[in-house]
Formats: sequence, structure tokens, C-alpha cells
Amino acid sequence: MNSEKYIGMDVHKESISIAVMNGAGKIVMECVIETKASVILQFIHGLSGDLQVTFEEGTWAAWLYDLLKPHVTKLVVCDPRKNASMKEGNKSDKIDARRLAELLRLNHLNPVYHGEHGLRSLKELVRSYLTITKDLGRVMSRVKAIYRSWGIPCTGKQVYAPRHRAEWLGKISELGVRRRAEFYYQQLDALRALRKQVRRDLLAECKKHQAWKQLCQIPSMGPIRAAVLLGILQTPHRFRTKRQLWTYSGLGIETRSSADHRNVDGHLERAKKQISVRGLNQNCNHDLKNLFKGAAIVASSKPGPFQEFYTALLTQGIRPEMARLTLARKIATIALMVWKRGASFDAQHLKPQTA
Repeated sequence: MNSEKYIGMDVHKESISIAVMNGAGKIVMECVIETKASVILQFIHGLSGDLQVTFEEGTWAAWLYDLLKPHVTKLVVCDPRKNASMKEGNKSDKIDARRLAELLRLNHLNPVYHGEHGLRSLKELVRSYLTITKDLGRVMSRVKAIYRSWGIPCTGKQVYAPRHRAEWLGKISELGVRRRAEFYYQQLDALRALRKQVRRDLLAECKKHQAWKQLCQIPSMGPIRAAVLLGILQTPHRFRTKRQLWTYSGLGIETRSSADHRNVDGHLERAKKQISVRGLNQNCNHDLKNLFKGAAIVASSKPGPFQEFYTALLTQGIRPEMARLTLARKIATIALMVWKRGASFDAQHLKPQTA
């Protein structure tokens, strides 16, 4: 027990506050070191025993994880959104480091997945593609906002097309506003070209991975969605069951209940009352949620086994939005199963037992 050391690190740009706690819960060392690789490793090598380290997910998490992983017994990158006790009482770097060490010792931390170094390049390309796509959407919204602010209808996608650009710019009479629209169009063109380049690099990297080829076989998944799924999850073995993937993807149902039992003739019996449903869980990976929702929308509108599955749900009286949710869950389940087993997609996967 005494050989175990629990190390909490509160990481910042220029410094790291560290608290070292033994197995009995006593602080045996506290210090502040510079945020440099050589200094951090020198500190770790100066400690003896089984070293268990934790710090919160953030800007430096990936770098620090790769740096420390080979030198410690256990490394936990924890989710700061779930460290409720960190928000109570006084707060400082020293206090935060102590609390992290204590939560690590008590095994009360929620880990954030880090690993699969063979997919690091793919992961970074996926991040680049998603970020540029979001920036592109923002610029497109700004372009339409200019026209709407001057009472010019601009539905559809024609307003973005280069061949119609002169026509649309001619509708703006104010010189300063037209110049502003021209700047947005230049930004739009640059982001479109950049996204094409990132897309090419992303698909070239995906071809190195067998799992991507298997995921592409799933209808409505496509090469880009398969690449994003591979880059975000990295490995299917993070999820023991399909419901864990649903929750991580924002497709899980949150329920609430209270006073679940009542006294009947001196015996406690479970109350026969309906559990309150509060909707889908909000704490999730939103990029993954958009991926499965988009795949479900495409699958429900194109002929194929998924459309047949969706139509069957509608004929049972299920509302369209709930049918799409069920279809999104089905796609997520099949993707997890195909990826784990290394198998090809089969329409038999749509049977109820795999829903």
C-alpha cells in the first residue's frame, strides 16, 4: 500500500502544480514545475514505487499522455465536466492538484480515452476536416445573412455558386456591404479548396486501414462518414455493448424515476408507474451524433435494406422522428458489430436481435 503513489497534476501553459498522495491518503509531496518535457520526466524519475498519475483533459492532454505513459504504472486523463467536487469550496492550482490525487486514489474519476497511436494521423486529419467543414458552414451563413439583412431573398445554394456570383453581388446597392460580401466569398472559396485538399489526404490515409473498407460497405455510411467514425472512435473495443456506443453518440434515452417502491400489506413492492423520459442524453460526442443522424436521414430516403427497415417502423405507427432515431441506433449497432468482428455488411444484421 505504501509503495503506491497517487499523483494529481493541475496543468497550465507555463506551470504544473503537483500533489503526491500515498495509499493512506496523506500528502507526501507538493511542488510546482515548469511545463517542459525534460522537467516533467525528471520529476517522475525521482519518485519510487507504483506511480499512478491523473490530469484533466485539455490542450496539453495528448502530448502529456504520450510523454508519461511509458514511465508510470497507471495514467488517467479524466473528464473535467464530471469532476463535480472540483467546483466546490476554495479553488487554486494547489487545491485542484490535491483533489485530483484524492479522486484518483478513491477511483472516482471518469477517464477520457487516449490510445491507438497507429491511428494518430487519421485522427488529426479527421479533426482538420471537421473543423474546416464547420468554418465553411459559418461563412456560408454569413453570406446569406448579408442578403437577408438587406431584404434580398436567398434560399437555396445558388447564392454560393461562382458562376452566379456577379449576379448576386449586383443585387447589393451599398458599396461597403457589397465589398464585405466579396471578402466573404473569397473566404468561402479558400475554405472550399482547403477542404478538398484535406478530404484527399483523409481518404488516402484511410486506405491504409482494413476497418475503413469494412465500414464503407454499410449503406449510407460512405467513405467520409466511415473515416470520421474511425478517426473519432479509433477502436470498437472501447464499448462493451451497443448501448454504451448509443450513449457516447447522444442516442441514449435519459429517464427519471423516484419513490420506486411502496408498502403493500407490510411488504415492499415496486410501484407500477410510468418512468419519466427526459429525451436524449446531452453529454455526448456531437460530431458522432451528427454522423449517425446524417446516415439515418440518407438511408431513409434511398432504396435499400435500411429504407425497408425505416418504412416497416412507420407502418407500425411509430412517428417519423422516432423511426429515424431507431434507424440511427441500428446503423451505430451494425457499425460496431462489423468493426469488432472484422466482417462484411449483411442485410441479415437488420434482424430484431441485432437492433
